[in-house]
Amino acid sequence: MERIASGILAFRDKYMFWLNIPSVTAIDIVEIILIAFMLYSILVWIKNTRAWALFKGIVTILAFVLIAALFQMNTILWLAGKLINVGIIALAVIFQPELRKALDQLGRKKFFLGMFSWDPGRAVKRFSERTAGEMVKATFEMAKVKTGALIVVEKDIMLSEYERTGIPLDSLVSSQLLINIFEKNTPLHDGAVIVRGDRIVSATCYLPLSDNMELDKELGTRHRAAVGISEVSDSLTIIVSEETGAVSAAIGGEIKRGLDGEELKRMLMELADAGYGESRWQKIKRRFGHGQTSVESHNE
Repeated sequence: MERIASGILAFRDKYMFWLNIPSVTAIDIVEIILIAFMLYSILVWIKNTRAWALFKGIVTILAFVLIAALFQMNTILWLAGKLINVGIIALAVIFQPELRKALDQLGRKKFFLGMFSWDPGRAVKRFSERTAGEMVKATFEMAKVKTGALIVVEKDIMLSEYERTGIPLDSLVSSQLLINIFEKNTPLHDGAVIVRGDRIVSATCYLPLSDNMELDKELGTRHRAAVGISEVSDSLTIIVSEETGAVSAAIGGEIKRGLDGEELKRMLMELADAGYGESRWQKIKRRFGHGQTSVESHNE
């Protein structure tokens, strides 16, 4: 073995003297692992908050700046250099609640246990046709008796911050369970239900209200909350009016009202398949006509 090792060293010194191989110590390996873990944690945090869409926008801007640098577009580079400091401060102000929450979670987290644990629940999967059918069935059963309901169906942007405002359930989606949750005078009927994959993950969740001044003034709190969550995520929210029993859906900051069972089922299935191509997502959004109005309760 010693002869083989000395032969390899001699070959390297004679024929590969030009190859500069840096020495890697155990400290270097630990440092690489820690940096990789920190970058991974930051990306996971960005993915699970509103910052994900902003992050993609920043990457797009950086790509344009890189192109400007390659072609020596000095004016664009000068503007980018002037705006970068202001942009960092603006990001800190805009995402102050998320940053504070992330630091709070970091202080409570079991650091080394989190490095080597795997949480399969974090993986977001599309829901099945059975789940879509159960949601449609529950929606129109509640619409018949005018039971108000708010069902948020998660897509790519995780709704963890809104999930934490409710009561965790982690239950398989069924029409009976959804109807029971929204039954009047029951502990879980107030607020929204969040559906992730084929499971109801939380109930009685608080959602942000939309401040869009173009929305119909007759829309109540339930509808404004549905539009609000659709403005900060890519989710689809089903609304049942407590006053009229009409079924509506909100997505992409828009609301479509007066849906029937077939149309709602089609929208849900297209959402389930939306991850396979952007055209499907655009197809869902095209179903929403601008300026559609109908009369519903003001006090929902």
